[in-house]
Amino acid sequence: MYKLGQRIIIISDLFEQTLPVGEYGYIIAYDRNADNAFDYVIRVPKANRNFYVPAADIELEEVLIKQEVDRLEREALIDFALATHNAELFHRIMNGGEEPLQEEDVEGEPQTREEFIRQVHLKAWI
Repeated sequence: MYKLGQRIIIISDLFEQTLPVGEYGYIIAYDRNADNAFDYVIRVPKANRNFYVPAADIELEEVLIKQEVDRLEREALIDFALATHNAELFHRIMNGGEEPLQEEDVEGEPQTREEFIRQVHLKAWI
């Protein structure tokens, strides 16, 4: 639930009430009527009007800016990976940041107890 006075951006117009999509506005009231589909009353200064809107039609400006920054950062990393021919970085970005499987994990045979202890000691020593 958004706070009164928060700056929001109109991201859709579900009820086709000619909302100025892409414009900013401010939350001026909550609509607490249980029989109503609208959640907020917003003020759009550019349109010089108040609108009743559901919560799905609006988003905080900070959230949209964060999403845009994340998208631009990901695109820049993809461009860098392609320009430097860094296949590992490219696959990590495209797979959502998951670490690639190590060669040790790919082996189909189970490890013996001694082999496992040797690897643990080796990693602990490093």
